[in-house]
Amino acid sequence: MNNRLVRVCEVLKRELSTLMQKVMSFDAPLVSVAAVDITPDLKHAHFYITAFGNDAQKRAALQTLEQNRPMLQHEVSKRVTLKNTPHFHFHLDDSIERGVRVLQVMDELGLAEAPKKEKPDA
Repeated sequence: MNNRLVRVCEVLKRELSTLMQKVMSFDAPLVSVAAVDITPDLKHAHFYITAFGNDAQKRAALQTLEQNRPMLQHEVSKRVTLKNTPHFHFHLDDSIERGVRVLQVMDELGLAEAPKKEKPDA
């Protein structure tokens, strides 16, 4: 991803996070933007949302974002100067759960700790 796309992703992430904090409320205890991917033509932005809570709370958070997508796009377009405001797509980011599961499997297999290297005596 080129430098401009990375900068646009960071700006969109920051602005959407700010809007979510100020104007939205969720049933889930914590909802945040984990990552943003944008197409090279800047027409579609994919937001990966992390939501803590049970599955129903996660789905409700995603549904709330989808229902408020036009308002969020409009508000972001006021704050971020781009030729065209990208169409927002929201996805649940389950990387934390996958990471926890990998660590559990590693613990079960006894692979959780890497062997320590001893320093040679000088």
